[in-house]
Formats: sequence, C-alpha cells, structure tokens
Amino acid sequence: MIVDAHQHVWTADYPWLAADGLAPIRRDYTMADLRPHLAACGVQRTVLVEAGLCQAAETSRFLALAAHTPEIAGVVGWAGLADPDLRAMLARHRSGPGGDCLVGVRDQVQAGPDDLLDQPGVRAGLATVAEAGLVNELVVRASQLPSVARAVAALPDATFVLDHLGKPPFGDLDGWKRLIAPVAACPNVAAKLSGLVTEAGPGWTRAMLRPFVQTALDLFGPDRLMFGSDWPVCEVVATYEEVAAVLTGILGGRPGDIFGRTATRVYRLENQ
Repeated sequence: MIVDAHQHVWTADYPWLAADGLAPIRRDYTMADLRPHLAACGVQRTVLVEAGLCQAAETSRFLALAAHTPEIAGVVGWAGLADPDLRAMLARHRSGPGGDCLVGVRDQVQAGPDDLLDQPGVRAGLATVAEAGLVNELVVRASQLPSVARAVAALPDATFVLDHLGKPPFGDLDGWKRLIAPVAACPNVAAKLSGLVTEAGPGWTRAMLRPFVQTALDLFGPDRLMFGSDWPVCEVVATYEEVAAVLTGILGGRPGDIFGRTATRVYRLENQ
C-alpha cells in the first residue's frame, strides 16, 4: 500500500495564503481535488496534516472529514504545545466524530524562536502528546534543528516526525547535514521526504534534490523515512505527479518502507 504521509486541505481564506507568491494556491482545496492525483500516482491512503490555521476547530473538521473519507488513514491535528488545556483538548478531539483518526499533533514551531522547543511549557506539551500515544510532528526551520535534537533526546519514549527534512537550505548541504545528523542519531525520530521542491524553489531540479535525499537515506535509513507530497503547497512550483516522480527517480523506484511501511508503523495506521 502506498501512503502519502503529508497532504493538506484548506479554504482560500486561510490568513497565511495572503502572502506574496502564494496566489497559485490561494483557493479552496478539497479531497475531491486530490483524488485524481492519488489515482494517477497509485496512492491509496494519506495522512491529513493541519494547515496553519492554528485553531482547534480545524482539527475537529479534519477528524470529521476523515471519518467518512476512506483515503484518509490518519490526521495530524493542530494544538498549542504550551496550552495548559492541551491534555483536555486532545481528549475532546478523541471523543468527537472521527476521534480515532487522530494520530499526531503539530504546532507551528517554525513561527517561533530557535529555542522554542527548549521552553519548559513547550517541552511539557511534547510529553503530554506522547503520553496520549500520539506522534509529535515538527515543522521547523533549519536553524531550529539544534533545539529539535535536544528535545528528542530529552524525551526518548516519545515518537517524533520531522517534516520536510527540517527545511534544508539548498546550497548548503554540509551545513544542513551538521544540523540534522544529531536529530537522525535519535532512534525515536522519523523524517518526511516532503516539501523539498518548495524549499528548492522555482527552477528546482532532480540534481538539486538528490544529495539531500541521499544524505537523509544515509542518516535515517529507509525505515525512518516516509514519502509526503505536501500537496497542495507543492503546487507553487510542481504538480503532485512531479513530486512523486522526482522522488521515485532519485530512489530508483518506490521502496516499501519510504512509500508506506514507515508511515503505517509510525502513525499506527494498521487499524485505520
């Protein structure tokens, strides 16, 4: 089974879509829009990830959507890691429609300071998510990777997923490798081969992406990597089909771990 471990849906009024350069994706995106791409690429299941609205209501909507959408195997919902009501909020989500589809939690860490994950309240939130049996999903900038390494080492019993390989700065492979290697050294972290075309920007090529993908393979191994389209964010620079094709080309095929088994294991999708 092929699993896309990172896709979104949203409406055109999400505030962050007003930013310059995002006009190509400033519209409503639904699962109906995604289905033709899944069929074209042979993808059976997906993980729906919070889309930057930073509201509990979005997570509730996504869970309700997952409850009657066979393609969605799991939902990574939003929650504020420093919210003192975090434990109760997770319980409310799980008791509502589609609550059994909640597999992880993501806060918009990338919008905070480099040491956000070192803050006691945030660190306590990571522990709360782990205690609830959920994945801690991390969307961070490359400059935040040292704090990621400290957080994942401090919580060895928690499971973490690093989105978009920590947003590597294309043009500085060695610098990114130094930052991500301590993260990869922690066995409780998996990473997504996602968002790379967007980080590389217009004019991206397979040759640009290859050394970063290969370094991730060397550091994490295929059993801790997973394919994610990052659709529809990817549509700023590439189609869903192009994203799937370039990764397939770099990897010389579709390794079972990267294209399904890692996501299934890490997010516990077997029963979804």
